[in-house]
Amino acid sequence: MSGSGSPAVRAVAFDLDDTLAPSKSPVPEVTATALSELTAVVPVCVISGGSFEQFREQLLARLPTPATGWGGLHLMPTCGTRYYRRAAGAADWVLVESRELDPARRRRAVHVVEETARELGLWEPEDRVTGARIEDRGSQVTFSALGQQAAIADKQAWDPDGARRGLLARHLAQRLPDLEVRVGGSTSVDLTERGVDKAYGVGRFAREVGADPREVLFVGDRLDPLGNDYPVLRLGVQARPVADHHETVQVLRELLQRLRGTAPGRA
Repeated sequence: MSGSGSPAVRAVAFDLDDTLAPSKSPVPEVTATALSELTAVVPVCVISGGSFEQFREQLLARLPTPATGWGGLHLMPTCGTRYYRRAAGAADWVLVESRELDPARRRRAVHVVEETARELGLWEPEDRVTGARIEDRGSQVTFSALGQQAAIADKQAWDPDGARRGLLARHLAQRLPDLEVRVGGSTSVDLTERGVDKAYGVGRFAREVGADPREVLFVGDRLDPLGNDYPVLRLGVQARPVADHHETVQVLRELLQRLRGTAPGRA
């Protein structure tokens, strides 16, 4: 987290897959509880390449109702191209902002993704794929090499060093220069409107809560140059890279202790 001389943390943003939870899996109970507690201390944003439906299944279905209500939680699915809030007393989450790709560009992106994946030998046989391989999410197109519902172990084994996703992302960036192309989860590549990425979303979050970007801590597993977390670094946020959701639990505990002003072991 921030070192000496860094601004105080006034807001925190988290990636979802492989940060708060294993890929496409529910947020573990210990993580969900700590995250809920954190929303009562500082504004919290969860920003990820997944759809809002995935946020419901992975995150919201597991999250205890925060003691101060839902006002402290900001949700940004599809890499920040959509923004949801839930006001005090409201029955459900409301879409505040959406940056949609027009249908023609989405269709072209879907075509180019499949064509390029086939050319590079990254289009797996049907019997290895579970769930949608290419998803048109309106504001984002996502390629998942083994399908959205593939087993976690299979996903982790498919591209452990990121070389395959990096290769695909570089080729797609050349063929679709009007789109932002970033490596996402363990088998995925995300495409959004150029300039509308996680930096756009986290910047929007910072403005909403009245924080300078330097006062925002971002926690994510893909802060490498090709990763979809990487763009947030240009905002000047305080960044905490994590390897997986186990490490994120420790980050949450440290944050709660620090922001509540308690000593380690007393939170």
